[in-house]
Amino acid sequence: MALSASAASAGRGSRAEKVRRIFERFDTNGDGGLDRNEMAALVVAVNPRVKFSEDQISAILDEVFHTYGEFILPDGRGLSLLGLLRTYDDGAGDVDRDFLALSLPAVDSDASSPDIAAGDAAAHSSPPSGAAAAASLLDDHAKPLGAGGAAPSVSSRAAVAAPAWATSPNHGIAFDSSWGLLDDLEILVKRLRSKQLRKGSIDGAGNNNFDSFSEAGWSREISGAADSASTAAPWDETSRDYLTFVKELAVLRTRADASRSREEAFDNHMVIGRALSEHRLFRDALASFRRACELQPTDVRPHFRAGNCLYALGRHAEAKEEYLLALEAAEAGGSQSADILPQIHVNLGIAMEAEGMVLGACEHYREAAILCPSHARALKLLGSALFGVGEYRAAEKALEEAIFLKEDYADAHCDLGSALHAVGEDDRAIQEFQTAIDLKPGHVDALYNLGGLNMDAGRFVRAAEMYTRVLSIRPNHWRAQLNKAVALLGQGESEEAKKALKDAFKMTQRVEVYDAISHLKTLQKKKPKPSKGKDDGQGEQAYVVVEASKFKRVGRKTTLRQDLANALDIRAFERMTKLGHCDVELLRKEMNETDVPISYSGTGIPEKSIRKAALEVILRRLLSFLKPDTFQGAIKAINERILSVLDASGSGRVDLGMFFATIAPICSGPVDMRKRIVFDALLWRPASEGSNGQIRRSDALTYIKLLRAVYIPTHGASDMLEMHGESDPTMVSYTEFLEMFNDPDWGFGILSTLVKLEESDHIRHGRHTCSICLYPIIGSRFKETKHFFSLCNRCYSEGKVPSAFKLEEYRFKEYGNESEALIDKCMCFNLHSKKLEADA
Repeated sequence: MALSASAASAGRGSRAEKVRRIFERFDTNGDGGLDRNEMAALVVAVNPRVKFSEDQISAILDEVFHTYGEFILPDGRGLSLLGLLRTYDDGAGDVDRDFLALSLPAVDSDASSPDIAAGDAAAHSSPPSGAAAAASLLDDHAKPLGAGGAAPSVSSRAAVAAPAWATSPNHGIAFDSSWGLLDDLEILVKRLRSKQLRKGSIDGAGNNNFDSFSEAGWSREISGAADSASTAAPWDETSRDYLTFVKELAVLRTRADASRSREEAFDNHMVIGRALSEHRLFRDALASFRRACELQPTDVRPHFRAGNCLYALGRHAEAKEEYLLALEAAEAGGSQSADILPQIHVNLGIAMEAEGMVLGACEHYREAAILCPSHARALKLLGSALFGVGEYRAAEKALEEAIFLKEDYADAHCDLGSALHAVGEDDRAIQEFQTAIDLKPGHVDALYNLGGLNMDAGRFVRAAEMYTRVLSIRPNHWRAQLNKAVALLGQGESEEAKKALKDAFKMTQRVEVYDAISHLKTLQKKKPKPSKGKDDGQGEQAYVVVEASKFKRVGRKTTLRQDLANALDIRAFERMTKLGHCDVELLRKEMNETDVPISYSGTGIPEKSIRKAALEVILRRLLSFLKPDTFQGAIKAINERILSVLDASGSGRVDLGMFFATIAPICSGPVDMRKRIVFDALLWRPASEGSNGQIRRSDALTYIKLLRAVYIPTHGASDMLEMHGESDPTMVSYTEFLEMFNDPDWGFGILSTLVKLEESDHIRHGRHTCSICLYPIIGSRFKETKHFFSLCNRCYSEGKVPSAFKLEEYRFKEYGNESEALIDKCMCFNLHSKKLEADA
């Protein structure tokens, strides 16, 4: 039979009155509490057929007084009435059975307890434990917003004893049979917890250090893959006790399926799922929500709850699909689902971020903030995600709005500090980091980021202190350990730095940390005598930076210094985005398979433009081999460097054909194929359709302008003003386009230098090291032909030379490998020999 919220509350009220009468029966001294003697009498009286020994009674009382310590009254008065009520709510006993066993007078259904009002219960309730806080990461999303989601105001204690969701008029319990299932399930869970606690299978304290984490969002970057694990259930699912629990749970589910109507069965399964979620039995809760989805596929609640469970289990892709189903149902449900709609957007955004889809997450956080302007969490997550894609000013604005709504929002202060540091406002950033630390002294992210700020400012002692504090909270934080080593190097503490590096390597086993240790050892062995000029104090050779005009080339094969600098910058971007591992042929496949509707820009020119979030989906397919956090980094780099140029107006839309043409030169594959894909991408644009394999010269010029603005910004700005022929209506073929593309001054001729860098990534030059940085030379070696010192790619591009050699000009010859150097040496020897013979 379906119950109204008031009827359900009344039913719970009569239950509370029974507990009250049981309490008064055994509070013999009338002091408002049940001491150990009075509790022992109660236990014996409600179990007349059981013969307890003194040790058994003592063990039972120890467990009760320990578990419900917050309800123990001072001065030895014992367990309060609220405490006894809580024991029954937790399944420690059956109220109706105990009431009958004591032969107490019947209770009217309208009876209520005047002494136990909602306000009293709130005053005595304890704060959530670490485990409960972890679970609330998901359940915060589930709380309906606005007045429609509040529990009904009732005076009965039972309404307070029941979970908040159970009495909610929108999402609470609707059938009487569901209350019975809930009571039976609570008994099963209580029994399972008691058994596993006794055996030490679970940690009764919940998650350690949970408060040291930020909530889901960009500031959780340092916790990496542990995000989902931090909300995982503490249960031992391999124990025999758990298997027994699963069998008993199956019986409850069978009872739910046997309900008299589909609606009642749905309510039964939703109640079972909600209760299991509260106890963080997410895998079992998921099965109940999935069954509820089968019973009512268009209801938003089971999809939403299933998504929460999947996220908690680390199954982010499946969670996203469930949230999308919930979103579809909520949008179709109209005003009935208005309260939960913002929460669906928030959770969907969080699930997308977990997959690395930050631009998509931004859209959903923004939508949640629009639907509910007072949603501080949505604004915080929006700001954090915007920071994650490099849109620092927009992030600053969103985070400031979140703090305006919630001044004590530690995570928002932390991420605002990061955004301010990114735009160079370090004084304000320090204040925000410090505020976050004051609000939450163990805030790992704030401490870590404050350490980074101090490191950037050259305050190495202060930076090391921050990283030490991080390690005191999270001893296995390898990034903090690595940065601490760098800070110690900045202080000149080489031995301490080496020890910190070794500790970082033990934590992560990353090859770059091993290389850093090896380099530090090399620096200590080769530490030169102090000399005038620049010296970092760690063994780097003193150097001077000379102007580009003093660098002369020996042979046309030697790369120009400025060209190398530009190519190295593009190569770094290629590595950051991992586009160098993306087969350029995949772009052709995307163009053939992607159906993009034609739209019109402000100038009326047709184009195939899509939103940035949709472009992110395409990039996820192209870079499917990346882990989520690496993909986030790639998206940030692409958004900052490419999308900011292609979407200069800030419309949020990008010309897809122009985007493919822009990334094609830095994808993997033969150079000729890359250029062909560039041309095909320009042909794919609506403006070139039906042009018989030709594109307009104006489109080609516009493309090259954008390409140079993206990859060679130091030249691109002036070049964009100086290029002519943008309105030229003539058409160009692929051959003519190649001439424009390969032009070293006005085109993208630097591609040949970039390809040379790609091919020489793994080439070493024996025992040759750079005379400036002392690292082994990888790639090309640039040898000065008069003083015979060698430079690596980076130092040559930066114009560094040893301060001991001050010349009017420096003549360099580039060697791609040691074979070339050996051949050159032999040729020089032969020429020298012939010269000697001629002189003789």
